[in-house]
Amino acid sequence: MSAHIEHFNILRQPVVTEKSYTATGAANQYTFRVAPNATKAQVKAAIEAIFDVKVEKVQVMNMPGKPKRRGFHVGMRPGYRKAVVRLAEGQTLDMVEEA
Repeated sequence: MSAHIEHFNILRQPVVTEKSYTATGAANQYTFRVAPNATKAQVKAAIEAIFDVKVEKVQVMNMPGKPKRRGFHVGMRPGYRKAVVRLAEGQTLDMVEEA
């Protein structure tokens, strides 16, 4: 498997919430859902290769699933892994538009 395809397998999708969007402008941080087995080094390499930017710091965390119910049926939403990536001073990602 080529390295370029591997980078896209690590990054699943950007997380677009109010909290993540606020961090984009204030702290130059971007949040992504990543593969369950992705490491900080793999996330950093994928961001740098795909977006051609310099990554300063990567924080990776496992988000637990949420309990959900519909009537008497009780279930769980699946958990996921997310990464918060801080870019070097003066760099941005083109995928997110500033408001």
